[in-house]
Amino acid sequence: MQRQQQLTDWLSSLFPDQPFTLAPASADASFRRYFRATFADGSTKVVMDAPPQHENCEPFLHIGKLFEQAGTHVPHVYAQDLAQGFLLLSDLGNTTYLQALQTESPKQLYAAATDALIKIQLASKPDELPPYDQALLRRELDLFPEWYIGKHLGVTLNDKQKAKLEEVFQRILANNLAQPCVYVHRDYHSRNLMFSEPNPGILDFQDAVYGPITYDLASLFKDAYVKWEEADIIDWLIQYWEKARKAGLPVREDFGDFYRDYEMMGVQRHIKVLGIFARLYHRDGKDGYLKDMPLVMEYLHKACERYIDLKPLLNILLELNMQVEKA
Repeated sequence: MQRQQQLTDWLSSLFPDQPFTLAPASADASFRRYFRATFADGSTKVVMDAPPQHENCEPFLHIGKLFEQAGTHVPHVYAQDLAQGFLLLSDLGNTTYLQALQTESPKQLYAAATDALIKIQLASKPDELPPYDQALLRRELDLFPEWYIGKHLGVTLNDKQKAKLEEVFQRILANNLAQPCVYVHRDYHSRNLMFSEPNPGILDFQDAVYGPITYDLASLFKDAYVKWEEADIIDWLIQYWEKARKAGLPVREDFGDFYRDYEMMGVQRHIKVLGIFARLYHRDGKDGYLKDMPLVMEYLHKACERYIDLKPLLNILLELNMQVEKA
């Protein structure tokens, strides 16, 4: 409550003669919280509360500026108090893509999402954002054996399984690191895209990096929170690939090669996400993501069934299933 009082005092100092009400807008998996301020004239703004001892607002400000300059719709920053950890932002509404996809045309929503993604990718420059390098990609992969296999399933891999997992990790990394690099939002999916004007509004970009061009597509189309038919996804991917080539982005010449890159990138993400969801539950006491694990695992299984390079991982997943069922 003390924190909310500080936030109210800060907002009052910015708008001394304008009464407002504050209501929670959303929270995410970190320490950040968002409040919607509604003023007497009906206008709204969003306040980010990011306690400085836990969160650094600088990346949000830097990346928001890059994405705004690229011509995409991100929250505009009206005021900031970094010492307290408060930002005053434009309001992108409260309808996520996840909600809008119930009633709006998925084809149109995803076309708008890939248009925005292409703008971000075209603006890419090296050395502006942290590199999505081998060390970071590997750290993410390692969440899987530690948190998903070890903590969540309660299984210890034997030496043979560890060697096979390492072999597959090396193949995944080799593919990921060979892909052309662009700005990567890193969580470009239906809960972080807002149904807004212009569409989409883009949120939660503070962890953006410079890395593989297919990463955000894997986030978007192999979404942990919504499932589509593969035929639809391939259709949307082809549309992106055609637009990207026309725009001069460094996508692969052959769609089959591009699709394989997308699949391998998806596998890296699914492995990471399963580790993160397990960690959110076991370390942070957040059980809301457990229900989303089966879809992520389904994506992972399907990709592993499709590519010979991933066969050892498929075998490990099947062995883990058997071990858990026996236990």
